[in-house]
Amino acid sequence: MSAPRSLGSGSGMFRRKPIDQIEELSDGGGGLQRTLGLRQLTAIGVGGIIGAGIFSLAGAVANEKAGPAVLISFLIAGIASAAAAFSYAEFAGLIPRAGSAYTYGYTVLGEIVGWFIGWDLLLEYTAIVAVVAIGISGYFNELLGYLDIGLPAWMLGAPGTEKGDVAAGSYKINLFAVLLCLLIAFILNQGMKNAARFETLLVYLKVGLVLLVIVVGVFHINTDNYSNFFPFGLSGAFAGAATVFFAVFGYDAMSTAAEESTDSQKHMPKAIIYSLAISMVLYVLACLVLTGMVNYKDIDSEAAFSSAFAGVGMKWLGLIIAVGAIIGITTVLFTFLMGASRVGYSMSRDGLLPKWFSKTHPVRKVPSRMTWVLGIASAIIAGLLPIGEAAELTNIGILLAFVVVCVAVIVLRYKQPDLPRTFKTPGMPVVPIIGIVFSLWLITFLNYHTWLRFAAWFGLGLIIYFAYSRRHSAMNANNGDAKQVSGDDSNA
Repeated sequence: MSAPRSLGSGSGMFRRKPIDQIEELSDGGGGLQRTLGLRQLTAIGVGGIIGAGIFSLAGAVANEKAGPAVLISFLIAGIASAAAAFSYAEFAGLIPRAGSAYTYGYTVLGEIVGWFIGWDLLLEYTAIVAVVAIGISGYFNELLGYLDIGLPAWMLGAPGTEKGDVAAGSYKINLFAVLLCLLIAFILNQGMKNAARFETLLVYLKVGLVLLVIVVGVFHINTDNYSNFFPFGLSGAFAGAATVFFAVFGYDAMSTAAEESTDSQKHMPKAIIYSLAISMVLYVLACLVLTGMVNYKDIDSEAAFSSAFAGVGMKWLGLIIAVGAIIGITTVLFTFLMGASRVGYSMSRDGLLPKWFSKTHPVRKVPSRMTWVLGIASAIIAGLLPIGEAAELTNIGILLAFVVVCVAVIVLRYKQPDLPRTFKTPGMPVVPIIGIVFSLWLITFLNYHTWLRFAAWFGLGLIIYFAYSRRHSAMNANNGDAKQVSGDDSNA
């Protein structure tokens, strides 16, 4: 009879999953299906990174904060994001399991850290889906106006928004945003193979649109627009970097699909690096074209490229861009709802959330219950909250996840240097430290509303952890599931 396996090092809240047993300890739920190759993973990453950053954020930052130096803003943000991306890539090659930062934190820093990050990412990713859906709804409304199509005002915005001729106190909902969230949940539940095909197709269309904008726009560049490259000073470029940083992540959500990759240890690190590199090249070229076509003072903050091409007599391309923006930004919804559902699935499988959530579809092998729960939650947020209030639910959790992953990669490199790593973060420990410092710096830019919501969500999470998760954890030696996994009936 084989010797019983240890449940892992540490005790209580700080017990950790042993990396060499993570396959055995992550049982239950029926498992996910490995169908994603390098091309699909990279497309999912690009789909999560490129979105409103090109279609609206670049113009707003150029107009209000950085001028043509918005290019520098994206480069600074890209370098900082890459510091975290290298850490994610090392873990992705080492731990081929769903959950991303949640799983990495759990295995290296302990259960309470994993819970803290996982619980927070559930809110952050779900809120991002809602915010992006509201943003797409705005593009959709503009497109309808462009085509002279009118819809009832009650379905065009959340309560508190002023669009349309709606009487005070009457019912309002952002119906398009609601339906979009539910549509993405439905697509994700059709099986990862089919869902990834849909996502990849949209990413190809989006990248093609961005390339069209760059190629056509380069012929309308007036180099005089670059003459005052730093109109807000170097500090403006750094302030712009703090804003556009939120347009250069997405690979973190993509890494939650490690368990659905055909060769996660080989493909996932490459997909993380490739997706960020492709996105940064497109961002930089798009910024050069935009600030070259239009003086930064005249850039339309809400529809930068559409208005830029309309200004040079190419209004037809503006219409194409509006349609493309709707299609392109939809890929962000896919990536982050997928990420949220995989984090929730992993937490449930580990016993930190009820096991009901980790049951997968018997045929399609996707966490359909968790996907629908989070899809409906994002639809409610998108339908009933203005975009500003919904956006305040985002940002802090992802930055804290970056900090945890960068800290964990340093700790694990020095504690277990001989683990078989298919990718190693370069410049250890300087590169992860850059990721830590930049993420903490960006957190200081968040307003107090974000901190209050974060504190409330964190407090609720602590109550759930101590009331339920700690006792039901698969790592708890007193838990029947843990005994079965470890083969040990002792209370060690």
